[in-house]
Amino acid sequence: MMRIRFSRRTILLAALALLAVAFVTLTLGTSRWLRVSRIDLTSDRLYTLTPGTTHIVDSLHAPLRLTLYFSDHAARDLPQLRSYHQRVSEMLQEMVARAHGRLRLQIVDPVPYSDDEASAEGYGLTPINGGTNGERVFFGLVGSTASLAADGDGEADEHVTGKTLAIPLFDPSRETFLEYDIAKLLYELDQPVKPKIGLISSLPVEGNPVIGEEPWTVMRQLGRQFEVKTLEPSKLTHVDDDIKALLLIHPKHLPADALYAIDQYVLRGGHLVVFVDPVAEMDNTPFVDSGGATDDHNSDLPRLFAAWGVQYDPQKVVLDRSRALRIELADNSSMSHPAMLGLGQQELNHNDVITASLQRINVSSTGFFDLAPGTASRLQPLMQTSNDAEVVSAQRVRESINNPASLLDGYRPDNIRYVIAARVRGAFDSAFPERAKAPGHLAHAAEGVEVIMVADTDVLSDRLWVSYTQSLLGQPQLSAIANNGDMMTNIADNLSGSSSLLSIHGRVSSQRPFTRVLALRSAADQKFLAKMQELQRELAVTRTRLSELQPAKSGRSDAVSTEQRAEIEQFLQRQLSINKELRDVQHQFNAEIDALGLRLKFINIVLVPALVTLAGLLYGWRRSRRSRRRV
Repeated sequence: MMRIRFSRRTILLAALALLAVAFVTLTLGTSRWLRVSRIDLTSDRLYTLTPGTTHIVDSLHAPLRLTLYFSDHAARDLPQLRSYHQRVSEMLQEMVARAHGRLRLQIVDPVPYSDDEASAEGYGLTPINGGTNGERVFFGLVGSTASLAADGDGEADEHVTGKTLAIPLFDPSRETFLEYDIAKLLYELDQPVKPKIGLISSLPVEGNPVIGEEPWTVMRQLGRQFEVKTLEPSKLTHVDDDIKALLLIHPKHLPADALYAIDQYVLRGGHLVVFVDPVAEMDNTPFVDSGGATDDHNSDLPRLFAAWGVQYDPQKVVLDRSRALRIELADNSSMSHPAMLGLGQQELNHNDVITASLQRINVSSTGFFDLAPGTASRLQPLMQTSNDAEVVSAQRVRESINNPASLLDGYRPDNIRYVIAARVRGAFDSAFPERAKAPGHLAHAAEGVEVIMVADTDVLSDRLWVSYTQSLLGQPQLSAIANNGDMMTNIADNLSGSSSLLSIHGRVSSQRPFTRVLALRSAADQKFLAKMQELQRELAVTRTRLSELQPAKSGRSDAVSTEQRAEIEQFLQRQLSINKELRDVQHQFNAEIDALGLRLKFINIVLVPALVTLAGLLYGWRRSRRSRRRV
């Protein structure tokens, strides 16, 4: 019997070949069958979808087509935007991988004058300027519903059925809400009809067709995206579950049955938005009616607020002189009104999706909220005053209508930031325990629920945020001077979505600052700033002296004496010297940072490979030495 012997070298080469084949096979197999099995090693789990997004993607009914428009060529000189594009595309790809074929993603570069650019414009994407050679940069997402049908060859063919939504622009400043914005787009595309919103209001927000009064602008905006259903408080005994969100605006004297219906709606997980006001300036109810009954134009929900652990006083108004709006008076003069406030970015919560992208909200004669002592509820502010705020009685504000300056008499700020709008979360108890025997009564919320509360109703009125101008054709044209309407739309958008959408909160940014570099730059600034300022001052003096010594443009050069010419030459040399010293200081600014960069390059390019090579050589030497000993 002949025995075949293989050398050790042959066996080793065969083993390496088998390992290479196994590696290629395993890689191809996992890329095909284990696409969802990914590992996120980032510190903040940036590429891991939240449970809310996962539920929305897993629950998609019909196939959806996503088209990401990014002007790759025009943005080649915009590194921050390119980095954010990579972040967006990776998140979209993660969702596509999770969707098991229900999502199709296409990435398009809309080059100038192409059909793709015309398509991007047609879908309403917002271009930004500043691209290469002045080109416009598109960076947005278009989603459309799609159905799969067989074409003439019997293969599956994708057809768009008509419903299309878009994210006009991916703004890097809104990166923390990237996942929420995309998940919201998917959720809205997957809904067959407009979400239904309920409305209970004692203010004329829907206008009066009889006298030709138009609905308020916020209601017209809501009507474009939602089906608004008006509920009559006197007949309300139950809020249907198909009401995705309920707007309660200026509630006054609501019947007990209506309050109970709202109470149970909240406990069932319904989404409620409450607008109350200590002085509702748009309330046209007579202060004293024919029967002698008085009406202070305020609103409150004392029984429900108590059950939710909320404190609110309908007889108190917040003033804030540092945020006062300037108004025109009857005598054509103007003054700052401390009860009419313009809240800027410092007063808006930019960690909440409702107020994150807003720049300014105008309010008037607003109240404030707080938590009751001992409550388990949590209050998350959406809008607050500055520290320069003071609380006064609502009666004093009503009496100052003709003289707002009187509100500043004896002004003493409380050094407190009062909460004007907030989310209140908690496992609420029913405000009607006496109705425990009613059919279907809920005594407690099954889990944590939330209510959005705003202590002002005038925030919805046109006069605080809308300006009308005449167009060339004589038609009134709306111009927004504040983001009040956007706030209302954001609230409805947020609450009318699924509970999964509400659970998606802001994520951390993927941008990682070089903390060591920033520390070095700060130290360099402190070290060299004084020297640079001294040189700049000396340079300014030198230039001034030169301008005095230089002869006038109309004068003759021989008018300058020899001493003046020498002094001019001296100052010119000093100017050159100062400029050189300034350049040296600028170089010193970055010297330590450049040195850190060189050290990192040395470590990454030279030291680490050298250590790996040395370890490999040492390991090989030891193995060969052992082999020789055995032989």
